[in-house]
Amino acid sequence: MAGYRQHISFSGLLGVVFGFVSVYILGFTPVQGALAGILCWVSGMLPDLDSSSGRPVRELFSLLAAIVPLEMMGHFWEWGGDAEGAMLIAVVTYIVIRYGGAAMVCKMSVHRGMFHSIPAMIIAAELAFLGYRSDDLKVKCLMAAGVAAGFLSHLLLDEIYAVQWTGVRLKLNKAAGSAMKMFGKSFFPTAFTYCLLIGLTYTTLLCAGMVEQPDWDFLQQLQAHLAEIRGS
Repeated sequence: MAGYRQHISFSGLLGVVFGFVSVYILGFTPVQGALAGILCWVSGMLPDLDSSSGRPVRELFSLLAAIVPLEMMGHFWEWGGDAEGAMLIAVVTYIVIRYGGAAMVCKMSVHRGMFHSIPAMIIAAELAFLGYRSDDLKVKCLMAAGVAAGFLSHLLLDEIYAVQWTGVRLKLNKAAGSAMKMFGKSFFPTAFTYCLLIGLTYTTLLCAGMVEQPDWDFLQQLQAHLAEIRGS
């Protein structure tokens, strides 16, 4: 299994490449490319949130506590109504992530559980898409792609390090296949992950305009009609 330094170095290099490609090939602004590259770098460490070691968890939540409020500042401004309200929400978000997130994750997760999986990668990308406020759908997709690329780099590196050369033949260690998986060993964490994935996927498609808004008026009319039938 790759170590913390290998993951942070690999995702950092990938973030530089991702930012460069975003600006000079895909035509995004330097600020957008730099932000996408940083998200790629940070996301390369996200699967280590379930690490049994204290350092990755501590540093990851410190980074997340700083980056998440910055990425969601557009939403905070809207929710808070003014600069003071946005700042208050940002500070509260920082405190919750920095001091409450690590304790919650340590209690609810196991090492190499569903944090190390393809569904978790999609969830992280969708959260980035929904959290980043922009009227340009392409920019939101860029940020989501940066998160997905960084997350995937971690899973790939773990699988690469699971292959060992004994001098005679290649050998897979016991961690092989535990990173890039679709299902975990425990039912409830897997079920929770897929329920979250389904909900976020629907919300993302709705935000992207790929599915139509539910017709709530129709549901209300149906309920009223059923009430009339029961009353008669």
